[in-house]
Amino acid sequence: MLRTLLRTDKDISALVLRVLLGIVFFPHGAQKVLGWFGGHGFAGTMNSFTGSLGIPALFAFLAIMAEFLGALGLIVGLLTRVAAFGIACVMAVAVYMIHFQNGFFMNWFGDQKGEGFEYHILAAAIALALMIKGGGLWSMDRALSGKIRK
Repeated sequence: MLRTLLRTDKDISALVLRVLLGIVFFPHGAQKVLGWFGGHGFAGTMNSFTGSLGIPALFAFLAIMAEFLGALGLIVGLLTRVAAFGIACVMAVAVYMIHFQNGFFMNWFGDQKGEGFEYHILAAAIALALMIKGGGLWSMDRALSGKIRK
């Protein structure tokens, strides 16, 4: 089963999608875990997720880890499918809980209450492609899958 989870080919498009999705999500995860980039850090984010948003603590923790560890995993290509699944779940929940009510479009001109969900669809689509294809070229998954015996 681990071999199937890690299986991938030399696909350069998976490499590009994986690394760029990881780079996009790393600052969001670092805000939530480390307080970087103007974030509130782990404790502040947990309080916001569990208090203001009413997310159960386990799911709040998983969301924070999906963004932080998932981004790092995507960048190096370790457990790509798991990392991509976590990010897709975070995007789906964000749309459901917050962004759907704001409509499709992002708030480019500041004339609506919040951000729409178009970005989330793109991030989830990239994550879905990575769940299907795996980490691709230069991924740790590819290196590890060759070392696992059948």
